[in-house]
Order: sequence, then C-alpha cells, then structure tokens
Amino acid sequence: MQTCRYYVCGLSLALLIFATAGCENRRMENLLQKANEEWVGGRNHSAIEIFKSVLEKSPSGPYTEEALFRLGEIHHFGLGETTQAVTYFQEVAQMAPQGPFAYPAQKYIAEIVEITFQDLEQAIIEYQKLINEFSHAGEQAEHQYRIASIYFKKHDYEQAMVELEILLEEYSESTWAEEALFRMTEILYTLRRCDESRETYSKFRVRYPGSAYTGEIEYIMASCLEDEGKLKLARARYKSLEGTYKYPALLKMKLEGIASRINKGGKSKRKIRRSLRMRKG
Repeated sequence: MQTCRYYVCGLSLALLIFATAGCENRRMENLLQKANEEWVGGRNHSAIEIFKSVLEKSPSGPYTEEALFRLGEIHHFGLGETTQAVTYFQEVAQMAPQGPFAYPAQKYIAEIVEITFQDLEQAIIEYQKLINEFSHAGEQAEHQYRIASIYFKKHDYEQAMVELEILLEEYSESTWAEEALFRMTEILYTLRRCDESRETYSKFRVRYPGSAYTGEIEYIMASCLEDEGKLKLARARYKSLEGTYKYPALLKMKLEGIASRINKGGKSKRKIRRSLRMRKG
C-alpha cells in the first residue's frame, strides 16, 4: 500500500513538472509570436524588448536561438545596425551549429561582410565556411560562385578562373554551372586569351544551346574577331545579334566603328594617328 502511495506521488510530481514545462513553453511561444507581430508591424523597438525578455527567461535552447536570430534581422533590416546584427548572427551560429538558424545566420554574415563591410578577404572566409560546414543545405555551388565573383571584383582574374573551374568540377549539375562557364569565357577574353575563350565558348554552346547568355557570349566572340583585326567576320557576327542583343545602342556603336575602320583600310583611329606621326618623323 505504501509502495502504491509512493508511486502515485511520483507520478503526480512528474505530471506537475510536465505541466509546468508545458506552460513555460507556451509562454515562450506566445512571447515569440507577439515579438514577431510587433516586428512585422514595423514596431522594431517593441519587438526588440520582447525578444530580449525571451533571452532573459530562456538563456539557451530553441527559443533563445530564434530570439537571437530575429534580433539580428531587426538590427540589419529594420535599423541598419549591421555590426550589431552580425554579433547576434555569430552568437546563433556558435550556440547551435546544427540548429535551424545556424545556416541562415552564417549566410547573412557572409553577405553583410561582402556587401556592407566590403571586407572581401573576410567574405571569402565566410563563404568558404558555408561550403565546408553546411553541405546539407545544398547551396555550395552558389557560395563557390560568390567566392569567384569576389576575386573578379579584386581584379584577380586568374584566381577567379580557378574558383570557377572548381565550381564546374564539383557542382557540374548545378544551375550555377551555366553562368560559371559563361564568366570563364568572359574572363578569358578580358585577359586577351581569345583562343582559350573560344574553347569555353564551344563547350558553352553545346551544353546550353538556349541559354539567356547566348547574346552576350556571341558578342564576346565578335569582340575577339574585332581585336584580331578580322573586321568583316566581326561585323557579320555583330550583325547576327541585331534584334536580339539586350544592349542595342552598344551594338550599333560597334557596327559603326567597324564600318569606319573598314573604310579606312582596317586601321583604328589610334593606329592612323601613330602612322601619321611616323611619316612626320
């Protein structure tokens, strides 16, 4: 009989603890809901106070993670206080690396460091962290492309090429592979390596025959011919883009320039001036 009494008391205590925990969870959920409603309604400071009260009542766990993440979003998007936002995002990512808010927090960090802080070296590190630590998200190709684009911004075209090649090797089936191959063709032209640019162009046309980049990549090929002095071939290539190229004014200027060069015997204005100086000398 006494054993039964102990059992009943123990069961009652367990039920009481469970009920108390359930009430606390509902309280936290209600606070988070209220804070989110305040934020959506544009009442940023009110939302911040409520989210901070969640942190006081629950210093760790899923409610804390969400509160920290939302505080980061409010400071970033609502108040423009990006340094404070990054602090919150970093805290979320460190607190629960496998939690539901770690990946979006790290993504925000990388974007802020690149775009707002303009710290390109650190941005590369942050994007690489996304690739290495969050492979489950399935967005490695996008982050690899961002790394390549940062090197392009830095005018480090050779390293940009290396990063794009990694993308094509590691994530050849991703939607980013198409743009990567186009950018490689573009960079090779920028480096005045037209023979290699033609090789990537050929691969591109085979893999992506209906690409949105078709006009731009054909323009690059026409530019290669023009730079090589093959003016009539270049003109024909440019003319094939009439009516489809998205920068018609630029195309018209190119055609007029080539027509002028052909009329002058294929010489550019710069070459004509140089030959005149030589004659005078």
